[in-house]
Amino acid sequence: MTKRLLVTLAALSAAATLLPAPARAQLHSLTKEQMTELTAQYKGDRFPDGRPKVSDTLMERAKGMSAEEVWAGLNQAGGAGGGAGGGGGRGGGAYRNQYEDGFHVLHPNLKLVGRAFTVQFMPARPDVDAYVNARGQAAGLGNRMYNQTAIDMLQPGDVLVVDLFGKVDGGTMVGDNLFYYIMKTTKTGGLVVDGAVRDLEGISEMMMPAYFRRTHPSAIANVTLTGINVPVRIGNVTVLPGDMVLGDPEGIYFVPPHLVQQIVDNADTIHVHDEWTRKKFDEGKYKSSDIYGSPKDPALQKEYQEYLKKRLDEIRKK
Repeated sequence: MTKRLLVTLAALSAAATLLPAPARAQLHSLTKEQMTELTAQYKGDRFPDGRPKVSDTLMERAKGMSAEEVWAGLNQAGGAGGGAGGGGGRGGGAYRNQYEDGFHVLHPNLKLVGRAFTVQFMPARPDVDAYVNARGQAAGLGNRMYNQTAIDMLQPGDVLVVDLFGKVDGGTMVGDNLFYYIMKTTKTGGLVVDGAVRDLEGISEMMMPAYFRRTHPSAIANVTLTGINVPVRIGNVTVLPGDMVLGDPEGIYFVPPHLVQQIVDNADTIHVHDEWTRKKFDEGKYKSSDIYGSPKDPALQKEYQEYLKKRLDEIRKK
């Protein structure tokens, strides 16, 4: 990581330091060059602002992954990445801080998969608030920067990931109307809020995955929007714009985009292994130790390897 990028990230955490403004001068978002530099290990497609754009095909495949498969992949990461759409390069060691739980899960039966669109709020401070509003006004984003400033930038497939520092009263990112807008705009992408939502009765009827700490009847207040598509903290996780967000009933994983191909491919292998193992159990001819975790008989091992190759070819052709 270069000295220039380190300075940029330090400025973001301080919340109000001047940064080189991109064409749209979005508050203090990263420039396209800074975004690309920060996520340089990812080699796939990007949005115009430089945010990694993991392919729709990979995200669809990721919907079949279990939490254990993601966990294993992140902890083993560090080797070469995958191909087109997933990036490549070295992983740089295990990613052990990419999981967070303790959320209320709106729809436990809905798998959350999408690309992180990050938003950062901080406790309101008048001088910072004045700076942010003036910067936004100069960029043509309106007289006041607030939650809808970020919401109106969402794209299909996005998961809105909001650092509201656990705030409940006044920390309600959305109610039912804005929740509905996010659902329609992201094509049921999703929402993760380290804070609160309101209108639970209304949003419960809308089939979009959502994770939040608490509910509260108040509107969002006494906070300042300090960053859009910048690194944010969600609990014990550092989330970067473009991370693949994967949520299940237990919690949420934030997968660096350059590791997505690698982890999804590994999950395919695990799926086929489990499929073959259960087929052999169904035959009723083997003890569990004959088959699981790996067949000991050379003939069975050969049979498994042939089955694995055939099934992976079928899966990846889709």
